[in-house]
Amino acid sequence: MKTTEHDAEPRLTSLSRGGGCGCKIAPAVLSEILRNTAAMPVPEDLLVGLETSDDAAVYRLNSEQALIATTDFFMPVVDDPFDFGRIAAANALSDVYAMGGTPIMALALVGMPVNRLSTVTIGRILEGGATICREAGIPVVGGHTIDSVEAIYGLVALGLVHPDRIKRNSGARPGDCLVLGKPLGIGVFSAALKKGVLSEAAYEELIASTTRLNRPGPDLAALDGVNAITDVTGFGLGGHALEMARGSGCDLHIDWQAVPVFETARPLAAEGIVTGASGRNLASYGTGVTLPDGFAAADQALLSDPQTSGGLLVSCRPEVLGDVMELFARAGFAEAAPVGTVRESSGAPGVSVV
Repeated sequence: MKTTEHDAEPRLTSLSRGGGCGCKIAPAVLSEILRNTAAMPVPEDLLVGLETSDDAAVYRLNSEQALIATTDFFMPVVDDPFDFGRIAAANALSDVYAMGGTPIMALALVGMPVNRLSTVTIGRILEGGATICREAGIPVVGGHTIDSVEAIYGLVALGLVHPDRIKRNSGARPGDCLVLGKPLGIGVFSAALKKGVLSEAAYEELIASTTRLNRPGPDLAALDGVNAITDVTGFGLGGHALEMARGSGCDLHIDWQAVPVFETARPLAAEGIVTGASGRNLASYGTGVTLPDGFAAADQALLSDPQTSGGLLVSCRPEVLGDVMELFARAGFAEAAPVGTVRESSGAPGVSVV
């Protein structure tokens, strides 16, 4: 198991109350916080704002270009500083890909306990983030730093997309198929890591998944028949599917047996090794997410498991499902799988797990 490169320093995960996207405020609480903000007037060229809890804001520059703007930052999900930086950067850039865009540059957001971490360790975090940005083909052009009690790192990410190719989380249509790009279980892995019971093999799975850029986003957006895209992060599959359902005015039906889950995450969840965020997420779904009778506690935890740098959730017409799967496969997403369907809603839009 990798640990910090400076043994005299504290483990990065010991400096935070939560890690990765498990730090997110629960959906119901966030909705209450933003209740009055959503009513603010917006300019005509703001194509995507707060209205459907989408992944990023999008502002039209001209008839050919729209600017995607997003930010994401969190506390350490792993102890290795370089890996932490890579994960945080990949997670922030994911929102640009989820809108169908291509990243163009980033700004670093850095809050560090400078009296507890060396400048070398902090530098390694930033180096990890810069490495992922180079992989995405973009520069880190500045940012902001503060002396913080807890270690915090992330990015402001900017991208470009053609206005006609923006993929919102609100475009799902009845009859669509749902595809998930990455397996679930990252939150379970992070909980196991903090408890010191995560195997080396599972750690490698965690790193490989969370640092894999969601590059298929722009190609999926260009494919006629892809109606909606979002990325599954801190609210878990259940929460982000619910946002898609409510934004689209449809019901999403998830075939739980088809959902990819890291094999080693299931037994950990069955042992009760889960994040506190999974329970908060599940409680926040309320009646919006219905579960089958006898749905095991471990499965509930995995449905609501906060995914740091998780996979894309795609809603597409059945006739292009093969093309969607081929795009994922070509980009190295071997675990991508069809996980459900979109149907007309007979009442309040929601998610049904079957």
